Amino acid sequence: MKLKLLTCCLLLTILRSTLAEDVGYQPSVTVRESTRLDWVFAAANQSLTNPPAEWLEGYDSTKQRYELFVPAAAKATAPKTKTKGKAKNGEPADAGLPLVLFISAGDQPTGWGQLQTVCQQRGIAFASPFGAGNNTSMPKRIRIVLDVLDDLRRQHRIDADRTYLAGFSGGGRVACGITFALPELFGGVIPVCAGGDLRDEPWLRHRVIDRLSVAMITGTGDFNRGEVERFRGPMLTDFGVRTKVTVVEKLGHGIPDAKTFADVIEWLDAGAVDRRKLAASHPASRIGSEATPTREAWAKSLLAEGQSRLKEPKTLYSGLMQLQGVMQRWPDLKAADEAKRILLDYEARQEKPWEEDDIDEQRRFLIARARALDAYASGELPPQYANQRKDMLEAAINLWMLVIQDGQDDKAVDDGQRRLPKLTAMLASDGDQAK
Repeated sequence: MKLKLLTCCLLLTILRSTLAEDVGYQPSVTVRESTRLDWVFAAANQSLTNPPAEWLEGYDSTKQRYELFVPAAAKATAPKTKTKGKAKNGEPADAGLPLVLFISAGDQPTGWGQLQTVCQQRGIAFASPFGAGNNTSMPKRIRIVLDVLDDLRRQHRIDADRTYLAGFSGGGRVACGITFALPELFGGVIPVCAGGDLRDEPWLRHRVIDRLSVAMITGTGDFNRGEVERFRGPMLTDFGVRTKVTVVEKLGHGIPDAKTFADVIEWLDAGAVDRRKLAASHPASRIGSEATPTREAWAKSLLAEGQSRLKEPKTLYSGLMQLQGVMQRWPDLKAADEAKRILLDYEARQEKPWEEDDIDEQRRFLIARARALDAYASGELPPQYANQRKDMLEAAINLWMLVIQDGQDDKAVDDGQRRLPKLTAMLASDGDQAK
């Protein structure tokens, strides 16, 4: 009888300890297992099974730590647990737990002081890794972030449609790089006093445009304000990405206050409805925490989506680009062989209507980049970037010349012809000052 009582007490102690660990704020939590997420693709252009050994030299996932806050609502969103009906905030009750994962520019976690209020009030989980600062190599930095994300996904039903990767300065650039490479895992990205560019793969650009929201934050005194406000933000908007640029008064190169984050997260959450609709029609556009696919399963699901897109004229081009992505990302798998077979079949056809879509897309990106780089290069630059003006002006001039040579967009051609003399004069003036 005493043994039974002792066992029950022990079980209750373990249960209470587990609940205490699962809910509330913890300054340090250790990752339990290596990530199952495709961190390699975010660091490369293929999903390699054996990445270079030096990428993770000296790194052990099970020693990686992170700061964590889990709201009490997490008790109702355990892994693989679903409920019916609607939650109070209008989201589906089985959607899972929203998350902000914040990447620091230094080796200590950051962001909790500014996000604490909004996370506590709105039931949002928060995490920030140790040792993922600017002095860490990019592959290892990416691995750390995805080790933390997958550790959370193992413990809780994390809502991919409301998972936001955030970061300050260099951490913001990493956040963009990961999110733009693996958009299926996220609902959006919050780069603070930094920005990022889309990947080169057309199908990934399409996925970002269709799925993600980008909430860029800068300050009136931030030396990266021009890059964010005049270059990265407008360019993403012209590409078709749902983008919002917030300029905070009296903020330098730093992290803004709670109100700014509350407004930004509210805007990000407003896009969740469309993300859910996209996932309903194209399930491969989202990787929920209920199951993390293997390389083979993920390649197969993207292949199937690509094939389904080929059936409609308006999505034919995006389908072909998705098949190209499967072929390039997983060259060793059967899905890649099948994608290649289909692509060769379409390439052998006499009529190729998708080629016009390809040219139109390249033209749209060219014009957007020309306008954004022009605005950045010709505006005020901080001392840190003044010596880069010459290269930026030359790049903007070359882009406008390509737009004019293409000659298909009348307004863009007029803009280019109007801007070229001014940019050329600025370039000459900049050269004279350098002498």
